[in-house]
Parts: sequence; structure tokens; C-alpha cells
Amino acid sequence: MKISNIVLVLFFLPIFAFGQTLFDRANELYQQENFKEAIQTYEQILANGQHSVELYYNLGNAYYKLNQVAPAIYNYEKALLLDPNNSDVKNNLTFAQNMTIDEVKEVPKVGFSHWLSSFTSVYHYDIWAKIAIAFSFLLLFSFVGFYFSQKIIFKRALFSTMVVFLVFSILSIIIAVFEKNQTQNNNPAIVFAESVAVKGEPKESSNNIAIIHEGVKVNILESVDEYYKIELQNGSQGWLIKSAAKTLK
Repeated sequence: MKISNIVLVLFFLPIFAFGQTLFDRANELYQQENFKEAIQTYEQILANGQHSVELYYNLGNAYYKLNQVAPAIYNYEKALLLDPNNSDVKNNLTFAQNMTIDEVKEVPKVGFSHWLSSFTSVYHYDIWAKIAIAFSFLLLFSFVGFYFSQKIIFKRALFSTMVVFLVFSILSIIIAVFEKNQTQNNNPAIVFAESVAVKGEPKESSNNIAIIHEGVKVNILESVDEYYKIELQNGSQGWLIKSAAKTLK
């Protein structure tokens, strides 16, 4: 090991050890049902710049135990950003959402766009990119086999295989780009205000078009001065004062 690498290890090791010690301490406090101190310790780990699915999940559980709906939902959602298919997080998020006052039903999507979105969202765009790389390597190996093969029957089989791997590689790249764009265009936030008005325009004097409560998930479309233009899961749009919500990204 190079001296520079040793120095880096020695530098970061105390930081990781400190974080792990805090995490264990927070978990002990949680087991002792000392949820407030557990939350403070989990938050301290986040303040140190460390993030993980387990950390957000446990923090969400601690807030849930104290019936703090918005922070619980927020941290479960943060965990899902890191691991979208985590069933434990999804289950607990559902329990937390059942505690919210508002029942904002998502508008069901139909047609080809819905099918396409459901298919591409099976994996994160990073996974689709890795799948594309895997198909590219298979394409390369098939080409090598095709190039060095002496028999016509093998060349034909390998050529067909190359075409298949090329098509799947290109499709995987397209899906990865599509999913990345979908992710970047999605800017979710959780309402933390106990109760807040959704305005028709980005100003205080505007008419209220809805009243929403803590824990509601919204999607931020744009930002103007002190207001976010938001869209609810039922498709309704309006303006929400920025201080009432906390973005997930």
C-alpha cells in the first residue's frame, strides 16, 4: 500500500468509527424507547455528512414513534431515494401516510406512457446503465468469437447474437437516459407545516384553492420569490410558501 493511501485510511478511519459509534448509540437509545435522544443522535450523524438507507429508515421510525408525521414520511422518502425497492421502508411509509389528515389520491395513469413508465422504473437509471455495459461486453465477446471463428455456422450464430446484444445495449442506454431525465424532472417535497394554504398565485393576497396539512407529498414545478409552484398527486396545481415544505433532493 502506498504511503498516500495509508495516510488517507488513517485520516478517514476515525471519522467512520465515530459515525458507527454514534449509530450504535442511537440504536441503543431507540431500543430503550428514548426516541428524542435517538433522533438527536441520528441527526448528528447526518450533520457529519453520512447517509445510508438504514440511517434514514431508523430516523423515520423514531419520528413515527413520536407521532411526528412529516419528519417520519420525509426520512422514509429519503431512504427510498437511496433504495427505491426496499420493502421495509415502503411498508413503514404506508403506515406513516395513514396518519396524515389529507387523503390525496394519485390520478391513475393509463395507456402506453403508463406502461413505459412502469417498465423503466423497475430499476434505477444507474442499474440500467450497468445493464447496458453488460450487454456491451457480451457484444464485444461475441464479436471476438465471430472474428476468430473458422466455421460458417458459428459465424452466423455469433452474428445473430451480436445483433441481439447490440439492440439490448442500445435499448438499455435509451431507458437509462429516459429514467435519468424522469428523475431529474421530479422534484418532490414534504409539507412540514401543520396546516398551509395553496394559493392560486404566488402572493399572500391570492385566493386559497386548497388547504393541505403536514405529511403531504408534493412535486415542485418551479420557484418564484418565496413560493413554490407545486403539483399534488391528484394533479391539482397551486402555489405554496417555501417555508412550509422541505425538498427531498
